[in-house]
Amino acid sequence: MIILFSLLKFFKSKSFMFSFMLAGLSMFSFFASLKLYMCDLVIFIEWELFYVSSVCLVYTILLDWMSLSFISVVMFISSMVLIYSYSYLHGDIYFNRFIILVYLFVVSMVFMVMSPNMISILLGWDGLGLVSYALVIYYQNSKSSNAGMITVLSNRIGDVAILVSISWMFNFGSWDFFYVQQVYSVLELKLVLILVILAAMTKSAQIPFSAWLPAAMAAPTPVSSLVHSSTLVTAGVYLLIRFNELLGVNFFLLLVATLTLIMSGWGANFEFDLKKIIALSTLSQLGMMMLVLSIGLYELAYFHLISHALFKSLLFLCAGFFIHSNLNCQDIRLMGKIYFSFPLTNLYFVGSSLSLCGFPFLSGFYSKDLILEGYFFNTMNFFVYVLLFVGSMMTIMYSIRLFYYMYLKSFKAVKTNSCEDLSELSIYMLIPMSVLFLFSLVVGAWFSWNFIPPMLVYLPSLVKFSVFSGMLFLTLILFKLKGGLLFNPNSIAFKLSEGMNWFIGQMWFLPFFTPLLPMKTLGMGESSHKYMDGGWLEFMGGQGGVSHLMATAGMVDKWSFLSFKSFLFIMFLMMVSIGVML
Repeated sequence: MIILFSLLKFFKSKSFMFSFMLAGLSMFSFFASLKLYMCDLVIFIEWELFYVSSVCLVYTILLDWMSLSFISVVMFISSMVLIYSYSYLHGDIYFNRFIILVYLFVVSMVFMVMSPNMISILLGWDGLGLVSYALVIYYQNSKSSNAGMITVLSNRIGDVAILVSISWMFNFGSWDFFYVQQVYSVLELKLVLILVILAAMTKSAQIPFSAWLPAAMAAPTPVSSLVHSSTLVTAGVYLLIRFNELLGVNFFLLLVATLTLIMSGWGANFEFDLKKIIALSTLSQLGMMMLVLSIGLYELAYFHLISHALFKSLLFLCAGFFIHSNLNCQDIRLMGKIYFSFPLTNLYFVGSSLSLCGFPFLSGFYSKDLILEGYFFNTMNFFVYVLLFVGSMMTIMYSIRLFYYMYLKSFKAVKTNSCEDLSELSIYMLIPMSVLFLFSLVVGAWFSWNFIPPMLVYLPSLVKFSVFSGMLFLTLILFKLKGGLLFNPNSIAFKLSEGMNWFIGQMWFLPFFTPLLPMKTLGMGESSHKYMDGGWLEFMGGQGGVSHLMATAGMVDKWSFLSFKSFLFIMFLMMVSIGVML
């Protein structure tokens, strides 16, 4: 009876209406993408906004199987997040504002995904940055404010890069990069490629712009599930997928992606905040997507993007359930043996974590296995091979460490009856988690069977079994060491390498260095305002110039107005002048 009454209340809520609408649009986009894929069609829709002096501004929409399937995934995850938020943010006085912000975020994402034109991409790109800032500062405290400022300043660098690329593409007569990269060579579009890579690095939090992603975990957990796992952070990856013809094989992006993979995976082993661990795992997977993009395999990058979006959003929702039921505590050291209270949610959490590790026959296995095989099959750089291998092992290390603290260690917090208040509304958390768990199980295999052509990869036996044997060996070692005593602050190994551990745990000091450039820029703006706008420019230009012009014009006005005395004085001067001349 209680569940029926809750469902009746839920059907009247705005979150259900928006989630139902997004779910319907998601199904429509999914079937439309299948239709276009089977018929091998690409649809362009052009809308001419205005035509002035041989300059034609056209809004272009690109509909193909990739854009429609990505829109389908975004809308599907958004609908699940809205249902989940009904319970997670129940009683919040700004809940309607939250729903509107999520909906605006989805609209901005759709603008960005469906645009083969740089100007129309800018609408969605700026919309993503603005709405994500509003979502990060949702709780309106000092921590959220600082995190939102780092987020928006880091993303503004990418926005400026997009603006400069728009101005430079005017030299080629079109802002449609879908056509331009087919016509012109890489040398002619080299500056555009550099700017697009810079914009993608800022939005996807690659080194040195990685500090904003863990800081953005100050947002509510549903926001982290939607924004920081499947949509905002993958916008840069999707943009580079669209620029695949121009990107080709890029060694610079390969180096940046590999360093991001190592930095985030290693740093997650020293973190105790549950949401930040998951955020760093997102960062490591973004590094893997950028890595496979840099070697020209953009289809595999898109495959991993889709599978990662599903199981990572589920991982965030499970983490939010644990945090919500544990008195809003995010420290994994205070969550020991939590499986006694929530067995179903723990099943979902373990399943999504194993999928993240690439456990066989789960969603992440199909995409990560193809990525590793695709790199091993190409001409390998042994140094990058070692870094990729170590980065893949880092995913297993922090996942096993997370399992150890949450399931094997004893519960240290004071037990309360806080879970009783959650039980009435937990059905709205379990439904989206169950649906996402089902899709995260089957989408990898379904995508692999239907979109990836069958192929047989011949690799040396040592390379073929290196990752699997390394995974088994590392798992046994970590369980032998009780979840990795090397990462325990009380262990001898940790104390001997405390300085190095601090350096790694602080993400290579990026949170300290990354805000320096925006702060220096803001300082330069203050000096500019003080010495230029409020200094000599105030007196020589603007108001000062108008004042000088009015004073000069006033002197002329005095001679243009003649009284009788002035007339007599001028006549006297004329007579004196004539007399002198005679």
